Amino acid sequence: MVGCGTSSAVPTLNWYINPDNGGQATLAQQCGDASGGRYHIKTSLLPNDATAQREQLVRRLAAQDSSIDLMSLDPPFIPEFANAGFLHGFSAEEAGALTQGALQGPITSSTWNGRLVAVPFWANTQLLWYRKSVAAKAGIDLSSAPVTWDEVIKAAESTGTTVEVQADRYEGYMVWINALVTSANGKILVNPEARKDMQPAIDSDAGRTAAQVIDELAHSKAADPALSTSKEETGRTAFQGATGGFMLNWSYIYGAEQEAVQSGTLAQSVLDDVGWARYPQVSAGTPSKPPLGGINLGISAFSQHPDFAVDAARCITSKDHQKEYMVSAKNPAARGDVYDDPEVRNVFPMADLIRESIDQSGSRPQSPYYTDVSSAVVRSFHPPASVDPNQTPKNASTLIVDVLHDRKLL
Repeated sequence: MVGCGTSSAVPTLNWYINPDNGGQATLAQQCGDASGGRYHIKTSLLPNDATAQREQLVRRLAAQDSSIDLMSLDPPFIPEFANAGFLHGFSAEEAGALTQGALQGPITSSTWNGRLVAVPFWANTQLLWYRKSVAAKAGIDLSSAPVTWDEVIKAAESTGTTVEVQADRYEGYMVWINALVTSANGKILVNPEARKDMQPAIDSDAGRTAAQVIDELAHSKAADPALSTSKEETGRTAFQGATGGFMLNWSYIYGAEQEAVQSGTLAQSVLDDVGWARYPQVSAGTPSKPPLGGINLGISAFSQHPDFAVDAARCITSKDHQKEYMVSAKNPAARGDVYDDPEVRNVFPMADLIRESIDQSGSRPQSPYYTDVSSAVVRSFHPPASVDPNQTPKNASTLIVDVLHDRKLL
């Protein structure tokens, strides 16, 4: 915790944070100090799982708990919170200052009904990570031109290696499905602003193309035997092992592997063999739309100190603090100019690709009912080996409608 034991005469802002390596607690201390004694900031740790984070915050905010001032929010949950009246909305003047220099993806994910309701803090995207030795053996050049999913799968098959993805029955699988759909120029939903009357769009050519990629990988020799339970860290472990060849994963991977080398749990030769490329295309010649993740800062509508909370959010998301957090926590900044910093580029030699991928990303559907939509899609597409390109997107579309209209429960 940060700021415990402070004078009762000075307000303490409570910031509910997602787990990290202590970087957010450090920023809380620094920004509390920078306030000149006007306020302190205390951090409270949310659960590891994004869904559990949402549940804890929703319970408190639904009760109009005034003890929450700031919160670190996963972007897909922002429309739900804003629609429920849980978030402080920013004025046009505040919005301009709080989004200055931010990449478009994080700005879009922080906006609901045309108004900024959260502040871009750090962003995230997935890259195609590969073992250089495996790519060379397969005769595939990932450094000169975009590649397709089919090319990556065939390269892994020809070398006896795997393509690691996230395909357990959880939000990480929705990230993969959505990236495939958007990369095929499609959408999961047509009109999310219509709330319960919104129309699914996954039963489409784009949805079937996405299902074809999943079906191809699931029934190939490149599939990890534990594909249906794979998550970020299980994939990273397999990628570093004897059968590791290719992996789709978030930008923290490189920093995590650097730390593993420093701790002696990973050989330097493995890190030296790691390369990176843009997220694969679903169809040759159609640019991919990499996944968008990260964390945006929300201010509770029930905060007793909204002006101080806005000031704190401005401090936490400043250029200098986004750079500090990117270097220390290994999480990419939401501001584009941070990527030009020499210290950042030393830690992230692929900084330009991360920035490009975030700026050209495909965000998950923005809807107050996102949790239901995501659960319906993941349920329909799981396990990956059961995916039928001709039937699964149709099943997902039907289930979304049935769940939204209370005809079925998840």
